Amino acid sequence: MSPEEEQPYIVCEDLFKIYKIADLEVVALRGLDLTVQKAEFMAIVGASGSGKSTLLNILAGLDQPSAGRAFVGGRDLLTMTASEMVDYRRKQVGFVWQQTGRNLVPYLDALQNVEVPLILSGVTKKAATARSRELLDAVGLSHRLHSSPSMLSGGEQQRVSIAVALANDPPLLLADEPTGELDSIGAAAVFDLFSNLNRRYKVTVIIVTHDPAIAARVDRVVAIRDGRTSTEIFRRTAVDGNTTRIVHDEYVLVDTAGRLQIPREYLQSLDIGGRAKVALAGSHVEIRPEPRRHQEER
Repeated sequence: MSPEEEQPYIVCEDLFKIYKIADLEVVALRGLDLTVQKAEFMAIVGASGSGKSTLLNILAGLDQPSAGRAFVGGRDLLTMTASEMVDYRRKQVGFVWQQTGRNLVPYLDALQNVEVPLILSGVTKKAATARSRELLDAVGLSHRLHSSPSMLSGGEQQRVSIAVALANDPPLLLADEPTGELDSIGAAAVFDLFSNLNRRYKVTVIIVTHDPAIAARVDRVVAIRDGRTSTEIFRRTAVDGNTTRIVHDEYVLVDTAGRLQIPREYLQSLDIGGRAKVALAGSHVEIRPEPRRHQEER
């Protein structure tokens, strides 16, 4: 593996995003750290308001962080000029919205929808048509080339949306709740499609989702809580004799400042509030409730 391939494709360090609404300030990201390898297939999960969609918008070039560092493919998202950001959004990243109406032009058929971003990038009509046919075949819709969005099912519309997002062959594909309006069968098909496209085109895929079964479908799941990454789940194959099984390893993340987020159920079980005792115990760290609190309760 070359040194370039070893470097993370996405690096976010101590990322903050603050929205000002009238006289109020809403902190969406609070010192978030994240690294993503090139051609990785991963998901970001978290409760509503945790900051996951804000992070996706920053990576897509649709929003800018208030502070911190954010690099995608070596590009500094905080220092890009307006023209550089337009070029980045057009060529370096594809985005799939939950609402298919934001992805597709309703009066164009499937083939024409995929052709639009190619033609806007200066590709000839012949080359745009060839690329669009290839992508629609890749998403399983070669038989629906001339169907308008209103003639397609929700799952088929989202497949066309994915083809549109991949039109200019971007190295990064982002999807914000792409299965939020689909039933379980349609959602499973779309997740399988993302996996197939990840392998076929070596595109880095990041999906924001509420789907609880996502861990079984991606290589890594990062959970965001209160504007920071809190846990990671990795999927791996374990071989035990003649038996092969899928194992999910969960880790608590430690950011560059040494902070970690202990699962809430652990804190509640041990009645840990504002303070805790931390001690190095051989090969691990022990975290205990504040002794004084428990002495006072006795």
